[in-house]
Amino acid sequence: QVQLVESGGGSVQAGGSLRLSCAASGDTYRRNRMAWFRQAPGTEREGVGSIFFLDGTRDYGDSAKGRFTISRDCSGKPVYLQMDSLKRADTAVYYCAGGFAGGWPLGVSNYNYWGQGTQVTVSS
Repeated sequence: QVQLVESGGGSVQAGGSLRLSCAASGDTYRRNRMAWFRQAPGTEREGVGSIFFLDGTRDYGDSAKGRFTISRDCSGKPVYLQMDSLKRADTAVYYCAGGFAGGWPLGVSNYNYWGQGTQVTVSS
C-alpha cells in the first residue's frame, strides 16, 4: 500500500506560480515512479508530469512542458510540482499518483494509488 497526500493548491492570478507537494508513505518499492495528474470539470484526467526516482528521468504532458517542473525531495519522500506562468486553462484538481504498474508514465490506468486531490484555480 502507498498513501499519498497532496497540498499546496489554492487560487492564483494568471501568470503566477504555485508549488504542489505530495507526501508519500507506505511500501517503498512501489514508489520508484510518481506522477501528477489533473482533472478539470467535464474533462478526462490527464497526465501533467512523472518522475522516475532511480535515474531522475522526467516526462511531461504537452500542457506542462516549459512551465511545470516535477521534482523530489532528496529523501525521496515528498514529490513536488512547481507550476509557473499559470493560465486559466490550468484550473483543475491536481492529483498525485503512485504504485506505477508499467507502461506509459502518464497513463492514468498505469497507477494504482491516488491522493485525494488539491484544487488549483487560476483567475485572469
